Amino acid sequence: MQVSIACNMGGGGGGGGASEHQLKERRAAANTSSAPICQVKVRAEPLERNTLLGHAHMKEALGRYSNMKYRNLGKSGLRVSCLGLGTWVTFGSQISDEMAESVMTVAYDSGVNLFDTAEVYASGRAETTLGNILKKKGWRRSSYVVTTKLYWGGQWCFCTIDYGGMLRMAICVCVAGLRGSLSRLQLDYVDIVFANRTDVNAPMEEIVRAMTFVIEQGMAMYWGTSRWNVVEIMEAYSIARQFNLIPPVCEQAEYHYFQRDKVELHLPELYHKIGVGAMTWSPLACGLLTGKYNVLSQLTPPLIAEMDALLGNKPRNVKKEARR
Repeated sequence: MQVSIACNMGGGGGGGGASEHQLKERRAAANTSSAPICQVKVRAEPLERNTLLGHAHMKEALGRYSNMKYRNLGKSGLRVSCLGLGTWVTFGSQISDEMAESVMTVAYDSGVNLFDTAEVYASGRAETTLGNILKKKGWRRSSYVVTTKLYWGGQWCFCTIDYGGMLRMAICVCVAGLRGSLSRLQLDYVDIVFANRTDVNAPMEEIVRAMTFVIEQGMAMYWGTSRWNVVEIMEAYSIARQFNLIPPVCEQAEYHYFQRDKVELHLPELYHKIGVGAMTWSPLACGLLTGKYNVLSQLTPPLIAEMDALLGNKPRNVKKEARR
């Protein structure tokens, strides 16, 4: 409910529901005093009326030239398409650069403005392919959103950064890793840099400070988390508020038919409490939901026995279990 207040200055005007005797007393007081009379009228109206008009940009909307839907990422001002194009196990590895360009062009022409990659994808070749396509197309920089991920403690991080035997510092890893990503992407900045997993060797405060540093240096506009649990996200947010740092704006989580709890149960609470949005990956469970893998036909008795040996399971009678 919204309350509107209208004030009329002066001695005349309507009485606002006052009796005639009260109006005479007010006019008499006005004649003896130089202060004007303020008559207040209160009107109540539904809040939704002004909310929809004043905050229409926060709502879901269709594109001007396509039927793509766009939303704000979390409670930030970053407007992204509901569908994004990822580059995992595709760009730089399993498909040619020409095919990658065709796929990306179709996505962009269909209204997709979100392109996700990571430094670890194809050992950096995915970022290189994405950067070459963006440079070749010459699209306006403000018309698309590029996100990348820094893999804390990953093999790619160890291979590209050498500190001469010194302990790794989160800010050094973040700056060096993001500079490498920007060089491969041929961009001045990325819209979002994700911390892919937490760094068990660094305190949470150092990670938040590192992400704040790269944003303040103009290397990224926002930062987010990837594959973090709810407790870790809340810890990062609390530290950011405590030390006047920049909190994460979204969590990138796995979401498909077999993995639903985090996105459907936990992340909505984070959105309402601290404004952290959600990006999802692997909606088809890496092809499992499309019938890409015919697992049952591949589970032959010799293969089951080999898997049992690798897992350290006790030998079992496959024929008896098959009859169950």
